[in-house]
Amino acid sequence: MTTFRVGVAYPDPPFNGMGEDRGGLDIDLISAIGDRLGATVRLVPYEGADFNGIFDGLTAGIYDCVIAGTTVTPERQRRADFAPPYLISGQSLAVDTARLPRVHSIDDLAGLTIGVQRGNTSQPIAQRLVAEGRAAGVRVYDYGGIRGALDDLATGGCDAFMKLAPVLTELVKPIADVEVVQRGISREEIAIAVPLGDDAALRRITDAQAELETDGTLQTLRRRWLGNPYRDQGLTTH
Repeated sequence: MTTFRVGVAYPDPPFNGMGEDRGGLDIDLISAIGDRLGATVRLVPYEGADFNGIFDGLTAGIYDCVIAGTTVTPERQRRADFAPPYLISGQSLAVDTARLPRVHSIDDLAGLTIGVQRGNTSQPIAQRLVAEGRAAGVRVYDYGGIRGALDDLATGGCDAFMKLAPVLTELVKPIADVEVVQRGISREEIAIAVPLGDDAALRRITDAQAELETDGTLQTLRRRWLGNPYRDQGLTTH
């Protein structure tokens, strides 16, 4: 049996980091794919400050694939190949509703600062809002600093925070008064990445994922970790 080295970025619930075993949608999915491929999955945590640095691990041969709630973008497609999406979601916005009760969407951010993680797909969206005069500024946090960033919502370190909806929804649950006030800011395809040009790995993962979709396993995992498997993604089959 071969070993499948998988790059993951913690914390990213409900994709990973859930409960004592740090499980989640991504962990269950790649484990199921490993079973189909007859491979032992070894999770390799990514600890960089900029999420996009995870793709360097593919280039350097540290990972055989990356599954980290990863959005497919044109820039990333120049650094890696992607299997078909296993989820379609989008950015969301969270605020401390006790401090800023008037903020219900990105249309209410005039004069306010948006927090994002370095290298996250929320960053260019927030920067565009500032360029358009719809927000005052962007505060960029290191990828692993997400919990501190959410604490800043109460203190004014930042006024709003933008991140993929399933993750932000999970992260704000234990924080008093911090709520997700808008979803669907973007439409993003979430997929497994493999080294650029590794057609064999891409084909194996694609085929295994398709089998899991066909037999209902993938939909069961979506339901387990997302509650409603159709929320956000509007997805039935690939």
